[in-house]
Amino acid sequence: MSGSKIRGLRWWMIGLIMLGAVINYLTRSTLSVAAPTLLTELNISTKEYSYITAAFQGAIMLQPLCGYVLDVIGLKFGFAMFASAWSLICMAHGLATSWPMLAFLRGLLGLAEGSANPAGMKAVSIWFPARERGLAGGIFNIGASFGSMLAPPLVVWAILHYNWQSAFVITGALGLVWVALWLWLYDAPARHKRLSVEEAQHIAAGQEQHLEGEGRPSIVSILKMRNFWGIALPRFLADPAWGTLSFWVPLYLTTVRHFDLAQIAMFAWLPFLAADLGCMFGPMVVLFLQKRGVRLINARRGAFTLGACMMMGVAFVGFVDSPYVAIALLSLAGFAHQTLSVTVITMSSDLFRRNEVATVAGMCGTFGNFGLLLFSLLIGGLMMHVGYTPFFVSLAVLDLVAAALLWILVREKTA
Repeated sequence: MSGSKIRGLRWWMIGLIMLGAVINYLTRSTLSVAAPTLLTELNISTKEYSYITAAFQGAIMLQPLCGYVLDVIGLKFGFAMFASAWSLICMAHGLATSWPMLAFLRGLLGLAEGSANPAGMKAVSIWFPARERGLAGGIFNIGASFGSMLAPPLVVWAILHYNWQSAFVITGALGLVWVALWLWLYDAPARHKRLSVEEAQHIAAGQEQHLEGEGRPSIVSILKMRNFWGIALPRFLADPAWGTLSFWVPLYLTTVRHFDLAQIAMFAWLPFLAADLGCMFGPMVVLFLQKRGVRLINARRGAFTLGACMMMGVAFVGFVDSPYVAIALLSLAGFAHQTLSVTVITMSSDLFRRNEVATVAGMCGTFGNFGLLLFSLLIGGLMMHVGYTPFFVSLAVLDLVAAALLWILVREKTA
């Protein structure tokens, strides 16, 4: 890509990678929206469905491998490789005829899609000065909620007009279109021909000198760092909330609130719209606190804690009679979760060297997805006996514990 300079190019780049995150979460959310139809046609039980979702979560725990690949071979070609893989695997879901086959494909999808968060954090770390990373991370994370929000109407439309198989083909094909755009438009700041000298200087001036680094990251060294555990353990406790919204809410609305497919299309996207707002609210809270003299890391912890307090609303989902109040509380959960999630995810770029960011983000993602995996298996195994209510209550408690750990473990690096 060559030609005249583009003003504010860094924001165009984060917009491009956010679009990749939209596709990433659209493809992974296709199954949950299609689940009521797919489970009936393939005669899959709720317990078997939990195995299918667990296969995805187990494979996506290999995020450190994705992050390491991105750190070693570079963001442009590494992310294109993973995105091409997840798009083709998503399309192959339409060939599934049994739950083991579907679980196998979900495992492959999880492995490829584990690249999105490390890629986003690496882009944030190299394209933005420290004071802009929270907003940039929020814009990137909008992709997760927007992709999940787009899934219900698009997938239901495909099912009603064609069949459930076509939903996977359509969302996977959109991924291949994005890969072409990525290869055409993206490059690193040092090589991008559209980056102006002034913007390059602006980015460089805001980079912390003590976080400069070259060479391959050491996973063993990272595991010995207190700050790694300060991010990883809160992710382990907080991420089950997103998995519950993404994988279980459509089934909850169908089986407990007795929504039909049309109602799912009308309402199941609302928690993700609220999550989009949370992606921007979290960085705004951080900036508000910084302007009042709060240091960056403490400001991020403050935003996380605020989100955890708002997550207490999800505990009441199972106790309200109105399905619309339940939707409102689930939407509050989406808003609250992304408020806290975007802050803790961005901290990998605040606390670790440039050559470690994608690897650290991937390793923290492993812990987050391991928590989601365990939680999903518990729902699948116990839901028929205890219902959904205990799980909604536990999500609120887990986030409060996560906030406490974030304050106890993380230490700000200043030199």
